[in-house]
Amino acid sequence: MTISMYEASVAVFSARLKALSNILSTAEQNAVERKIDPQVFLTSRLAPDMFALTRQVQIATDHAKGSPSRLAGREVPKYEDNEASFADLQARIAKTTDHLATFSAADLEGSDERVIELRLGGREISMPGLQYLLHAAMPNFYFHVTTAYDILRHNGVPLSKAMFLGNR
Repeated sequence: MTISMYEASVAVFSARLKALSNILSTAEQNAVERKIDPQVFLTSRLAPDMFALTRQVQIATDHAKGSPSRLAGREVPKYEDNEASFADLQARIAKTTDHLATFSAADLEGSDERVIELRLGGREISMPGLQYLLHAAMPNFYFHVTTAYDILRHNGVPLSKAMFLGNR
């Protein structure tokens, strides 16, 4: 059995973004219930040298929109990075999910061997598509989605592993 680059990328990004959207909805509702200014959650970080929640979501969506775009040989959409509310983050996730819906399995056929060149972590990298997806794009995406979850959980938002996995 083989797995397509589409299933390994677009399908995974879409499912995880749906779960992230639900997590953000839970956090926004929790802020209202606990009478906490939503900015407390949006600007929270796990450590002083880490990005805040808003930036974590921005970077996660950047990887989700950029990875299949690069694999398909398309231009990567540029976003403003000006989100300042839960509604803004939800709109960004929706825009990213809409972008992902423009891809078909055929768009990513052969992308496992397509050379991907990009700037990552301040340096130029070049690698075959499969290596890029498995060793750069997906780990970065999961790091930022997980960190967003952890920031909210650390702030007392009642989240669960099932919510992270999209099962609830």
